[in-house]
Amino acid sequence: LLLVHPLEIDQRLSAVALLPLTVWFVVAVLRIGAGDYYAVDAWLSDPVNALLAMLLVIALTSHASLGIQVVAEDYLHAAGPRVVVLGLLRLLHIAPAAGGVLAILIVATGAAA
Repeated sequence: LLLVHPLEIDQRLSAVALLPLTVWFVVAVLRIGAGDYYAVDAWLSDPVNALLAMLLVIALTSHASLGIQVVAEDYLHAAGPRVVVLGLLRLLHIAPAAGGVLAILIVATGAAA
């Protein structure tokens, strides 16, 4: 029986989620081209694009957080520093995720205007 660490499963799931979201995002950016703020604003005003962009931000930051957590756990053996560092690393990934989702919501709902 193979024992798989729960973080490995989460990391694999986030990687699988990132595949179609990244392809969608690259294609969307290429379609927008050298668009200005108004082109991106119009693009993000579409609820599907806004939702997919938020999912991309969440999946990216989640995947990065899980990856750095594995590295930190490999190198931090003392329980005290490990808890502090893992907590700080989690906050350093939650903040940009929340900021990214909030920014997308602001643009998508027209609250930035």
